[in-house]
Parts: sequence; C-alpha cells; structure tokens
Amino acid sequence: MSKRNSQEAKRAARERLRAEREKQAKREKVRRQLVVGGVIVGVLAVAGVVGVAVANLSGGGDSTDWDTVAEQANEAQENGDTSYQIPANASGEDGLTVRLGEETAADSVILFAEPRCPHCAEFDHAVGEAFTDAVKNGDIQAEYIFGAFFDDNPGGGTGSKNAISALGAALNVSEDAFLGYLEALYSEEFHTSSNSATDFESDERLVKIGKSVDALSDPADFAAFEKAVNESTYAEWAVLMAEKFGEVSPEYGVTGTPGLVVNGTKVETPMSPEAFRQVLDASEPAAEEQPAEGEKAEESQESEETEETEPADE
Repeated sequence: MSKRNSQEAKRAARERLRAEREKQAKREKVRRQLVVGGVIVGVLAVAGVVGVAVANLSGGGDSTDWDTVAEQANEAQENGDTSYQIPANASGEDGLTVRLGEETAADSVILFAEPRCPHCAEFDHAVGEAFTDAVKNGDIQAEYIFGAFFDDNPGGGTGSKNAISALGAALNVSEDAFLGYLEALYSEEFHTSSNSATDFESDERLVKIGKSVDALSDPADFAAFEKAVNESTYAEWAVLMAEKFGEVSPEYGVTGTPGLVVNGTKVETPMSPEAFRQVLDASEPAAEEQPAEGEKAEESQESEETEETEPADE
C-alpha cells in the first residue's frame, strides 16, 4: 500500500474488516444450516501459509469463506506478506496495481469503481468503449481501483468482493480478458443495476459472464479462469484491493463511484465520449514520472481540497 497511509488508517481498516467479519459470521451460520448436501470447510497450508477456506461448494452460490479470507488478508498486510495469489498482469510491491496502457501515454487516469455500482455501469455504457480504446491506442495509461462498499451495507452480501476476485481471475489470463470481463460485468445483460445483494454472489453467474468474453474463448484460458473463480484463488487479493480503495480514494478527494482522476487531479465524471475527450484535452499532461502508488501529485493537493464530489452509492 502507499507509504503515506497512516497507522491510524490501517487500524480503522482493520476495524472495518473485523465488523464485517462479525456481520458475515451471523449470515454464514444461517446459510450453512440451509445448504443442502452439507458444508465443506477446509483450511489448506501452502508453503506455511494458510490457504483460503472453502465454505460451500454446492454451486450457484459464493464458494468463499470471506471471514477467513479477511483474517488472512489482514494478517498478510500487517506482516508485509505478499505470498497471497496475485494475478499475472497485476503489478506493484503488493500486487494491487492494475495499470494498463503505455507508460509514454500523454495522460494518466485512475478509475475508481465498484462492481455493483449502477452509476459505474452507466459510465461504462456511455464511455467504456472510448475509455478502453484510449488505453489500447496508447492515449492514456489507466489504473483501475475497485471498492466493495456495497458489501458493507446491511444485508449487502459478498457480491462485490466476489466480482473483484473474478476480475483478478480474468486479469491473470490477459489484459484483454480483464477489459472484456469488466465490460461484460457492467453490461445490460449481466448487471442488474438494482444494488441487489445477490448480484455477483454466485460463482456460477461469474463464470457464465466469462463465457461471453472473447478474450476468454480459448478453452485453456477459460478453464484457468473458471478454476480460479470456483477455487477463490484471488479472494485475498480482492479483499486487499477493496481495502486499497478505502485508503487511496480519500487522497484524491473521491467519495463516490465512478471516480475519475486525470493526471493527479479528480475531475467531474464524463458521461459521453466527447466529454471524456474534453476532460483529457483540458488536463495538464502527465508527468514523466508518476507519483508512488496511492499518492497524488503534490500540485493536485490544493485543488482536491476545494472540489466537491458525488456522494457514494449506498
């Protein structure tokens, strides 16, 4: 994580995780009693590191024991341990940086998003193609940071973290698979935009979404993706990504999603390709050397303190 994150912020994050675990523990107890065919709870040791515990392999639901995952992820972060599974195309010391595009791109963009956020889906419908084209054409270098705050709502479920984990599975295959899966996730076919607690909570549904992605059409690639989703391979990574969102977004003045930061400064979220291009044209060019992960450029601090932001989706 960013070196600028204070110990107080980390302690606050741990408290949020602890509160979440308590709430989920109650829900999990009831859910386990209703699972037909029994429950499998496994804790695997790999190279001395406790693996992800599988709570339910009955199909159609979330197969991840997020209580155990949160504990493991939190412990790993405290100990500076990065032995958790990291997608092949992620970067950074902690593996939590998803940055695509050319380093020589004229503009540097950070997109803050939440998988179940209806406004994020609207943004993707309106600007997603232009945004992705700008990445692929070398016009921008984009970093993607995902939150899971919908899971924190009463009865919010675990669909957001589960979707981030699936995005990690796609990213592990290729950058194109990640971009294609993100588009499919927000598509009208798969995104209900109703903030439903069950959105993306089903591993089966997340795998089905993967079947619609061209970059996952190779049988071997899809098999690797499906295995990673069903085995919760990137669950810890997803938890830490969501925690990164909570720690980094305030540094840029981002309080809602989608949030867009261009060359270190938060901007009003554009809702058309033309508006997106105008935002890029009006922004100062990206510095040759980007700020450290999670840190905004010094010159953007003053403007971020005065800008207003959209309220977070809850």
